[in-house]
Amino acid sequence: MNIRVEDVVPHRGTSLLIDRLLAYDEGFMAVEALVRGDNVFAAAQGVPVWVGIEYMAQAIAAWAGCRALRTNTPVRLGFLLGTRRFDCVEEYFRLGQRLRIEARRELSAENGMGMFACRILIATVEVAKANVLVYEPPDIEDFLNGAAE
Repeated sequence: MNIRVEDVVPHRGTSLLIDRLLAYDEGFMAVEALVRGDNVFAAAQGVPVWVGIEYMAQAIAAWAGCRALRTNTPVRLGFLLGTRRFDCVEEYFRLGQRLRIEARRELSAENGMGMFACRILIATVEVAKANVLVYEPPDIEDFLNGAAE
């Protein structure tokens, strides 16, 4: 893909954990991330595998951003609401590992709620999986103003 991560994901600096978009279609996103020592979650052993939930959320954000570009609408901010059935086979992603993060849309609603089946692979081995619930409000300003009251 010739789309830059920064064009479709609102995260910047050390908050941006994914490096490259690999594949996109109407119901699927695959991205790549290099596990780095400057990751805000890095420890001596590597990055704790529970950070995989944020890797998955950023893959979903990339999917939403690519969808926005395809429909000529602005890339919008979204929210990670939660996860179900997070399973992993490792405690840490080792520094220097390349992760393939995949997100497949399972459910989506007109109100901006969605659920994605996600997984993380190292080479061809699945090391983590979860169902991730997200929310992309139709109007972020209205949502934030209403949430502040």
